[in-house]
Amino acid sequence: MEKIKVYIEKEKIDEKISELAKKIDNDYKSSGDLVVICILKGAVYFYCDLTKKIKRNITEDFMKVSSYVGKESTGFININVDLGVDIENKDVLIVEDIIDTGLTLTRLKDYLNSKNPNSVKIAVLLDKKCKRTQNIDPDYCCFEIEDKFVVGYGLDYDEKYRNLPYIGYI
Repeated sequence: MEKIKVYIEKEKIDEKISELAKKIDNDYKSSGDLVVICILKGAVYFYCDLTKKIKRNITEDFMKVSSYVGKESTGFININVDLGVDIENKDVLIVEDIIDTGLTLTRLKDYLNSKNPNSVKIAVLLDKKCKRTQNIDPDYCCFEIEDKFVVGYGLDYDEKYRNLPYIGYI
């Protein structure tokens, strides 16, 4: 069993998510329809806590995408679960657990933009800028982190540790 050290406490996560929800509410206050998309599986904890704190009406949807085979990126995204709602002429907010190289989110944003939304923005729990290879940054971010392998709060190691209430590292 791996030794997991606490990296970001649950209370700090809750505080940052509350701040982020207020910023999103403010940024979209004069907006029309807002579709908030959870990228499964990792973002589900962040997504649930964030959407509960957003005060405006939203449409929720889920996608499951992958760009890796094993530990190697293919350079393309596979859409395992696609949108169930029409996003044309709507504002879209992608909610993801972590952005590192940016490849998956770059490809996903391009894909969603091909569906003619008003806008596509990205909210992430964690930003690992030191790994970025693509020219993309999140519009909303709770924490910028250093190059650590993190688990908990939705992030996993071989499908384990997602349910930790904090973010830890191995």
